[in-house]
Amino acid sequence: MAMPTEASPVTLPLNSSAEALNRGCFCRTLNQTRLQAHIEGDPSLHGLLHNIAQTRPHLFSSTVVFLSSAMEQQITATVAAIERVAALPAYRAQALARAPAIAQQALGPLGACMGYDFHLEAGGPKLIEINTNAGGALLNAALARAQQTCCAAMDWAFTPHARLDMLEQTFFDMFLAEWRRQRGNPPLGSVVIVDDEPAAQYLAPEFEMFRQLFQRQGVAASIADPSELVWRDGQLWHRDAPVDLVYNRLTDFYLAEPAHQALKSAYAAGAVVLTPDPHAHAVYADKRNLIALSEDALLAAWGVSAADRGLLAAGVPQTRLVTPARADALWAQRRQLFFKPVAGFGAKAAYRGDKLTRRVWGEILAGDFVAQALVPPSERLIEVDGVLADLKFDIRAYTYAGQVQLLAARMYTGQTTNFRTQGGGFAPVIVVPPDRVAHV
Repeated sequence: MAMPTEASPVTLPLNSSAEALNRGCFCRTLNQTRLQAHIEGDPSLHGLLHNIAQTRPHLFSSTVVFLSSAMEQQITATVAAIERVAALPAYRAQALARAPAIAQQALGPLGACMGYDFHLEAGGPKLIEINTNAGGALLNAALARAQQTCCAAMDWAFTPHARLDMLEQTFFDMFLAEWRRQRGNPPLGSVVIVDDEPAAQYLAPEFEMFRQLFQRQGVAASIADPSELVWRDGQLWHRDAPVDLVYNRLTDFYLAEPAHQALKSAYAAGAVVLTPDPHAHAVYADKRNLIALSEDALLAAWGVSAADRGLLAAGVPQTRLVTPARADALWAQRRQLFFKPVAGFGAKAAYRGDKLTRRVWGEILAGDFVAQALVPPSERLIEVDGVLADLKFDIRAYTYAGQVQLLAARMYTGQTTNFRTQGGGFAPVIVVPPDRVAHV
């Protein structure tokens, strides 16, 4: 295994294998030729990787993140427990009671491309937030398949996996399932991937990959700004063609902006399958839901099993609503807290309590925020241009219907993920078997 300085191989205890590899394996395992083949799988995508390298140089890390199998199992179990709780009538009633009218209807879809984000502690993974339009699934599928072994001792980590080869089919089947949950068995004919100014979005390359994925499956697909959509004659239209399904990448979760009116009208009328939709956001991604998920007495009153309450107690940091009545206590405890807007996304307007100024604190009190127990991210030691650097990372579980499809990491420096860190970006997750001894 390549090292930036000379060192003798060291065998570490079994229970420290993943952490030891994150601290001691500096190898670059990304094969750019393979990555190009997986990203540009269709001639229409030729040059896409070059574009990413020029305009988004820190999208992909050149190394991997290691995760113990015990952590993986806990992540999977925590996601499943949350999905079971979210299906309870009492939980849904409290989540929807604060949501706007557009979020009240449940038309069938569960929400494609869900993302559960975790930080890791010695005692297990801690849920930081849930996202209903988590980006990066296809990019990470390509990245995971583009790795190569760095030395004979690590061959076990980079053996081909049939599950990775099937991920693109898994993602398409997810959208097909969303279509069928609302429409039944008629064929899915057209998909439009929608975001504001899609070409300007940081993950715009993934929109092109999804477009090509749908078309390869025989489904007409295009990418559009919502202003290009037209609500006419009881149908949503794009470029004079009717739209069957919209893959929603908007961060206007309740379609409140005037530019989104055509999509909102079509959705409200049940004339288009929209995924993820406002209902899913209210049930899962509103950060006030974390309050209920971290309140054991309330979960018990709702009839949540002791086993699921144990999983949530271990995996969901305590979260409270920021109110004027709690202001003094929260300010006094701020160094142990992280503050987030209830409808935030992408770490916007999120603050570590120990970094707060009085001015920002005033803005938090005037807004709608939650205070979550601070869980520092884990760290990955990497080598960048011959210099060792500690990067933080989180783990994202891409899921559908409570099943984890793919784990990926995001490495960064600073308060939150930013895709601006040398050596950082998306990174594949390698699960370390319980009997594996790390050699570094």
